[in-house]
Order: sequence, then C-alpha cells, then structure tokens
Amino acid sequence: MRRTAVVVTSLMLLLAAGCSDGKADAGPGPVLKPVPKSSAASSMPGPPADGDLPRGGRQLFPKYQLVGYVGLPGSPALGPLDKDLDAKADKLEKLAKSYAVGRTPLPVLELIVVVASGGPGKDRKYRNRLADEKIENYLKVAREHKMLLLLDIQPGRAKILDEVKRQERWLKEPDVGLAFDPEWAVGPGQVPGRVFGHTSGGELDSIAKYLSGLVEQNDLPEKVFVFHQLSTRIVSNEKALKEHPGVVTIKSVDGIGNRKDKESTWRKLTPTMAAGVHAGFKLFYQEDTRHGPLMTPAQVMALKPRPEFVVYE
Repeated sequence: MRRTAVVVTSLMLLLAAGCSDGKADAGPGPVLKPVPKSSAASSMPGPPADGDLPRGGRQLFPKYQLVGYVGLPGSPALGPLDKDLDAKADKLEKLAKSYAVGRTPLPVLELIVVVASGGPGKDRKYRNRLADEKIENYLKVAREHKMLLLLDIQPGRAKILDEVKRQERWLKEPDVGLAFDPEWAVGPGQVPGRVFGHTSGGELDSIAKYLSGLVEQNDLPEKVFVFHQLSTRIVSNEKALKEHPGVVTIKSVDGIGNRKDKESTWRKLTPTMAAGVHAGFKLFYQEDTRHGPLMTPAQVMALKPRPEFVVYE
C-alpha cells in the first residue's frame, strides 16, 4: 500500500504546478493485500432505527452539517482514516462540533473503496478494490459512533457507473453514501497520476439517477452523493447534472494551497454548480500546510455559499 503514496504525490505535484495536464512519473500502482475474514458481521450494529439517518430524520439539510475524514487502510498519505478508527472517530466528533454553526453535526467516514493505480492490474483497469471485510469494519465503526459512511471511488480506466453498481449491497444501507473522484477517472491509453481524469455533468447525472432508484426501491432516507473537483477542466457540461428525488448531491472543492489560493479556487468552482447541488470544501493536512497555516473552521465557514460538507484528507 505504500506505493499508493507515490501516485498521490505525483498528482499533488501537478496540483501545485497549476493543474497541468502534463505527464508525471506516477510509478507502479498500489497492491491491495488480501485480508483475513472479519468477525465484524457477528458484532455489526444494526442500521439506524426506522430507516433514518444515523442521528435521526430522513433529510440532511438544513438540519445537519457534515464534516468528514478521508482514508484507506494502511495508507496514511491518503488521509487520517488509515487506522485507530475509534480514536479517529472521537477526534472527528470534536472537529464536527466546531463546524456546527447552528446545525447538528453529522460526522462522515469517507472510505476509499476503489483506489486508482499506476499499474494496469489483471484487467488493465488501473484500479484496485478494497475487500468487503474492510468496508464492513468501517461501517461497524460508523454505526457505533452514529456517523455516515461514504464509499469513495477512484475508477482509473474502469467505467464509474460499473464501479458504483458493484457497491450496491452497501449503498442499499440507509447510512451509506457515495463519493467520486473524477480526477482519477482516465480514458483509454491514460494512466492515473500521470494525467488528470475527467467526468461530465451527464455522467454525474447517471450516477445520481441510479442512487435515486435505490432510495425509492429500498425506502431509504436521503442519500449523499459527493463529487470532488479541483479545477474547471475536471467536469464538463456540469449543468447537465439534474436534481433527483432522495439524492443530496454535493460538490467538494478540492484545490490545494494556502488560504488565498483555496479561496480563489472556491470562487472559480462554486458558480458553476448545477441547480440543487450543495457546496463542499476539502482541506489537506499535509499538502495545504506546505503553503501556509491550515484554514480554521471559522475561516472555512465564512465562505459563500456555506460549505455544507467539510472533509479532511
């Protein structure tokens, strides 16, 4: 899993250089090692009562403020959710309260379940999937702390909707949502980490429509769908993304840098949001602090429009 950091570092260098689409030496891709069968199933807490959200009700906004950590087991370069999950959940709980600003905090564990790879793999899709046993463990922790679990997908060369549908067993749960990293969605002949990936409003709409169907078929509360964006070139024809019943779509603005640079990226990317899309904001513990102090909750919440999901990597 340490090789994952090589791919991530390459992409971060591209970001710092102004989001160039030029090539970078991404190195070999990560290898997800097999994990032993977990006993989590026997001790798994049940879903929230009455099919509600973890802290009650069936609608997210304006009641809740979402605050999350990103991570992948054994890969600290990809965020704080790499280990010590209960301790991290306790820390996240305290952080979420600092963002409440008149709302109820609802912490989020954003787990990378499909990770882009610098190597092709057996099917040459340039991505690896996290074992179900690992996902189950994170869901167990999320339920014990009454938090949401988001399944984050970096599809590589695979089709994003195919990867989303492979997670359907989890997405049918009332406390599990979806996140999509389109900068890791590359075309034929491209390698993740060497070029930036791309998506379209139409593709995002197809994902939201699929999630809406799951909500209706399974009588679920509102389901979170986050897509991350770090530059204007990552998403084309964004207005093609429509509103779908039961789906709360959030655009997470992911630019790296000091406060001035991050606010500049915010001003570029939030005006392009389609109707009904909510604003989100991402902070990087390592990459941002190379350029200056990490933005404080007060500084983040001063952004307009209000970031309704703040996530830390």
